[in-house]
Amino acid sequence: MAQVTPPSEAPEDSASAEVADHPSHPDLDAEQSYLNQARTALHAMSERSKAAVEFGARRVEEEVSADARIAQTYLESRSASLELGGATLAFGRIDEDPRLAPVSLESGGDDTWYVGRRHIENGDGEALIVDWRAPVAIPFYRATAADPQGLKLRRRFTLEGDVLVALFDENLDDPESVVGAGLPDPLIAEIERARSGEMSDIVATIAAEQDEIIRAPLAECMIVQGGPGTGKTAVGLHRAAFLLFEHRDELMSTQVLVVGPNRMFLRYVGSVLPSLGETAVAQATVQSLLDVKYRVRGEDTPEAHVLKGDLRMTAVLRAAAVDKFKVPADDQRVPVGARSVVFTPDQIAVAQKTALARNLPLNSARTVFGEVLLRDARQQLLDRGIDEPAVDSAVSSLRSGAEFKKLVSRSWPNLGATTLVQSTLSNGSLLKRVSADLLTDDERAMLHRKAAKKATEEAWTVADLALLDEAEALCVGTSKQYGHVVVDEAQDLSAMALRVVGRRARKGSITILGDIAQATAPSAQSSWDAVVDALGVNADETAVEQRELTVGYRVPGPILDVANSLLPVTAPEITPSTSVRHAGPGPILHQVDADELLARVVEVARRSTGDHQTTGVIVTAPQLAAVFAALEEAGLDPVDTSKSQTLGAGLSVVDAAVAKGLEFDAVVIVEPADFLLLPIPELTALRLLYVALTRAVQDLAIVASKPLPDALIL
Repeated sequence: MAQVTPPSEAPEDSASAEVADHPSHPDLDAEQSYLNQARTALHAMSERSKAAVEFGARRVEEEVSADARIAQTYLESRSASLELGGATLAFGRIDEDPRLAPVSLESGGDDTWYVGRRHIENGDGEALIVDWRAPVAIPFYRATAADPQGLKLRRRFTLEGDVLVALFDENLDDPESVVGAGLPDPLIAEIERARSGEMSDIVATIAAEQDEIIRAPLAECMIVQGGPGTGKTAVGLHRAAFLLFEHRDELMSTQVLVVGPNRMFLRYVGSVLPSLGETAVAQATVQSLLDVKYRVRGEDTPEAHVLKGDLRMTAVLRAAAVDKFKVPADDQRVPVGARSVVFTPDQIAVAQKTALARNLPLNSARTVFGEVLLRDARQQLLDRGIDEPAVDSAVSSLRSGAEFKKLVSRSWPNLGATTLVQSTLSNGSLLKRVSADLLTDDERAMLHRKAAKKATEEAWTVADLALLDEAEALCVGTSKQYGHVVVDEAQDLSAMALRVVGRRARKGSITILGDIAQATAPSAQSSWDAVVDALGVNADETAVEQRELTVGYRVPGPILDVANSLLPVTAPEITPSTSVRHAGPGPILHQVDADELLARVVEVARRSTGDHQTTGVIVTAPQLAAVFAALEEAGLDPVDTSKSQTLGAGLSVVDAAVAKGLEFDAVVIVEPADFLLLPIPELTALRLLYVALTRAVQDLAIVASKPLPDALIL
């Protein structure tokens, strides 16, 4: 990397880390000039890239070759990554100190580096700004006074668009200048900014514990437990961006898959990776991964839905598949030319067992079964004294002969996913036979249903999708795998759904994000060990790492403390998050009579929308229509997120069941006691309330006409 000369050295006599407004900091004008040069250089890079794209397009037309098309795709991706619009180019700089740790630094320990969203260089190829993912940028995120990581200065920028308005200097070679300084003002400003209805990247504010997760090796199954506001979602997305940077050749072809809990969540986070210049990413829910192939037209009872997500269903389906394999009662004589060979029931049973032991998809193992029988036939012919050339010819003839193929088909039929699942659920005697040691009679009754006359007319349910995918993998294998998979809110996925995403991760390369304290789905997981078991990760092949994020950046401390009062009941084994934002108001309780409830909700929401850019009114499903109607009649123009699946409006009415992962400047929770009236276990209801309590970035109001739940301490 080229050495970059800073505008000036930081003042050596600085006694403390401080934010200096632009009239007082001597370097502000010089830093602004440097950023202006970087913007000009980026424009020049973009123009060169566009010219390369045009040249590539002409080459594709002239050559009509695969290589030309591949090169053109890369050029187009590169050109798109340089289109930053008005996004901030750099968010700080680091100055190395060769006296501290010169050998640990890429440059030798005597450079200044500007850290930003993209790599930007001038016409001579010298780096003006380094990509935040580059190794040389690591100290920007991890250096402390105790461990400066070879730095003497870290400078953070506060910008409005391209205009630099403040600088914050941390003189890391003077420990007293940093100790006790708390969070730098640029970080606080970013954390407390108004929400727009879309998640923004955190590339300027990544904390050290987050950075370690983001830069973890590709060949890992990374489990990230994080409480509300700890940034686990953003960490997962930035990890995807880092891996695409670090392993671009591999992941550009295999892609990264991001799995979210619902469509609204995916829309909320959808702009993060493009803002970081990464487009080789697919985003989906578990349902959308599969319902393009299997049409969902049916609905399960809640009990059947949970049962179909149980890990025992893998054994049920495998037993149902193997049940279709038949061993004849008598010897099977198969002609081969003028001769014949005989396969005994024992030989056929042993051949089946041998093929099954290979752990291949069953339709592939079917070929192994046939080859084992052919090996037996070969030995029979050799035992008769027939010479090897004649035996080879006979075995070849047997392999292609109709009678042998019929024997294989009768003993080991070719299997299809839809037929396997349909027969398992609709054939009562089969289901009882294959699940005798796995399910109870009541559970079998939950699963049993009448089959449609045609497989194409089967009324598949959402829970059936994971069964169908399991059957597909069992019979023919997984057709699509990704270089890395990121799964958010993973604690709410059933074991069978976790298997769906686990088998799509090549070599077990997967990032699992979630919070056991927010496990609210009927099929939710109780521990991360259970999640790892369900994923099917082979610990002998893939390292499994678990990290815990306990520092909250989004939820103000006084609000988080109230939400944490539920944890001794809802998740006693989880470490409560602590917020870096100690100041700010706590929740405000509006206790009213029942006939005043909606009017007070309207009043609080009206005040909130006047003070904040985004407000979320979180309600339980039975309340949603009435609350929405009251807000609409009051002229507040609310958006019902259950219908629109968007969050860009100033006022959103949100079903508590889908609030997870979202954030608003202000939140209004309506009637917390009604959470306990939902047709779900009390533990789940209190976890749902915990989720609702932790969605606010600035203010939280609670409007109630009933006593609050006993576990909630205000």
